[in-house]
Amino acid sequence: MLDYAQARRLMVDCQLRTFDVNDIAVLDAFDAVPREHFVPPGSEPFAYIDQALPLGGAEGDARHLPAPMLHARMIQALRIGSGTRALDVGTGYGYAAALMARLGGRVTALESVPALAQAARERVDGARVDVTEGPLAEGCPSSGPYDAILINGRVEVRPQALLDQLKDAGRLVCVLGRDRAAKATIFVRAGDAFGARPLFDAALPALSAFREAAGFAF
Repeated sequence: MLDYAQARRLMVDCQLRTFDVNDIAVLDAFDAVPREHFVPPGSEPFAYIDQALPLGGAEGDARHLPAPMLHARMIQALRIGSGTRALDVGTGYGYAAALMARLGGRVTALESVPALAQAARERVDGARVDVTEGPLAEGCPSSGPYDAILINGRVEVRPQALLDQLKDAGRLVCVLGRDRAAKATIFVRAGDAFGARPLFDAALPALSAFREAAGFAF
């Protein structure tokens, strides 16, 4: 039987630390939260592989758990701390929401697929994470504004409705772009303006809610 505690330690040491994840609190959170609890039944032995893991979802609207090192770098860039109001978009089974709650965040986990939203509710700490069902591109303005927003999937268009739900100086991290040209990107709000900066090349399946319209040039 796989020793999941050892698998987590190897993930932290061999995947995260070697990919410029150096925030001790983030490393501790990834070592403490059991990633295998946040994948479909039967997929537990694959929870720690170095690639995105399918989570299921509706036809044409599949969810994937990002590879550990990608997830960790994105969460590290959000600078989650005690009291951070965070929105986890496309939460799937709730793994990123659980990590951000472990870091001290007050988290709204948004999911549009009812079965996945229910799966997340069964896995996260309801005292720290509120799982909400609704369209991903619309966010959850009733629980905002947010200090930090994470999108768990690639977006092909600027997520403006989500950006508008950031507080001043709030941060949104996503994988932005098409196919191999995509990059993990951080947006930071300054009043009514939003600065954007690429962080690193990243590969992640696209979320249907953020696909560009046919014929639109990115």
